[in-house]
Amino acid sequence: MEELKNELISEAEQDITSQLQIEVSQVVQQLTEAEGEEQAEVFSEILNEAEAGTIAILLESLPLDERYERWQQVQPEERVDVLNLMRADPRLGILKKMPDEELDLLFSQLSPEDLIDWSDSLPDSITDRALAQMGERQRKHFELYDQYDENEIGRYADHQMLVLNPDSTVAQGQRFFRRIDLDCNDHLFLVDANDKYVGTVRRYDLFKADADSLLSALIWPDSRVISADSSLIESAETLEHSRELELPVVDDEGTLIGRMTLRTATALVREHYESQLMATAGMDEDDDLFAPIIVGARRRAVWLGINLLTAFLASATIGLFENVLSQVVALAVLMPIVASMGGIAGSQSLTLMIRGMAMGQISAGNVVSLLKNELGIGALNGLLWAIVIGLIAGWWFDDVIMGIIIGCAILINMAMAAIAGVMVPMILQKFNQDAALSGSVILTTVTDVVGFFTFLGLATILYL
Repeated sequence: MEELKNELISEAEQDITSQLQIEVSQVVQQLTEAEGEEQAEVFSEILNEAEAGTIAILLESLPLDERYERWQQVQPEERVDVLNLMRADPRLGILKKMPDEELDLLFSQLSPEDLIDWSDSLPDSITDRALAQMGERQRKHFELYDQYDENEIGRYADHQMLVLNPDSTVAQGQRFFRRIDLDCNDHLFLVDANDKYVGTVRRYDLFKADADSLLSALIWPDSRVISADSSLIESAETLEHSRELELPVVDDEGTLIGRMTLRTATALVREHYESQLMATAGMDEDDDLFAPIIVGARRRAVWLGINLLTAFLASATIGLFENVLSQVVALAVLMPIVASMGGIAGSQSLTLMIRGMAMGQISAGNVVSLLKNELGIGALNGLLWAIVIGLIAGWWFDDVIMGIIIGCAILINMAMAAIAGVMVPMILQKFNQDAALSGSVILTTVTDVVGFFTFLGLATILYL
């Protein structure tokens, strides 16, 4: 029943998301087709009805000049909410264009939590300017959050939560819940005089208890906590497995510094997989759709250059067998098949590894077993498709030797692809490199070089 409920909720969320995408797409089309004063009027009507998230998407959908013109129509009190929901690049572009007096007014409305999120992609000069507009207490909060890395939950913990001391009464806790409305608010966190975390009281238990009882008597014995230096994905998984709406976040000394909510966990997981998807092309999920041509070209040029070097390496391998290629034209026809089969097989193993690493399922203790398993799968599939492709090639060119050569090359390359798919991300992780970013480039090089060398090497031995 629980699985069916979750499935129905998931389908409902997908329907809502799809409908929202259609509505936003229609508004974007309406906005981009308008020009000048007409566009200003259309956007003004949108501002009266749309939420901050929709406005952020619409602004990102406009070219740079039009974007800033429309930005000026956003009311000052709504600007922080809109910028919070924009990607880093478009947000920075707007901030750089704003006059100093408008920028200072905006920063005076910014919370330390907002600035922490922004500062990951802001120049230090802009971050310092924003801090200058904050009070002493807010700056201290910023410094507290800023001590954690970008991948640690302590940096992004929600600091709006219900907190009381253990000697408070149930009646006081009930009043807290009635007066304060927070997102994913299902727990009351108890701390001592030094803000050390003592325990958690659930709303359900609180409203069943006697009003004169002490909160310390209602501490939930199975409550979990998240360490502030835990990774974002690890923290999200801890919350998921707890089946709670929120969990407390504590530092190394046991001080309660915030909470992680279901909303935060969902956003972090979505951003993580967006970054993984973009990283496979050497890009960042915060890249602007309308980034300046020079900026966009520079970002992509690096990985195009790396890809070019790997392509030259594969070409150099082919060049070693120029003699046999000039005499047996069929080899040139069949070469892409060898590279393609190896590339697909390797990508399957690589994707499995990256997912396992992201979820913390891969360790030194199980990597050997995983390698054996992937090698077995690669060898079995390699044998199957080696027979199929070998028979087709032999019939196609009326040459049994050609069928044997490509069959052997397919088998060897798919087995090597499975090994590379497991080992490449492990090696990259050891050197603190992002496997999603560079793993596919290295894997393609390995499968191309091994496939071409095996295929053409066997042809050289058997034909010359």
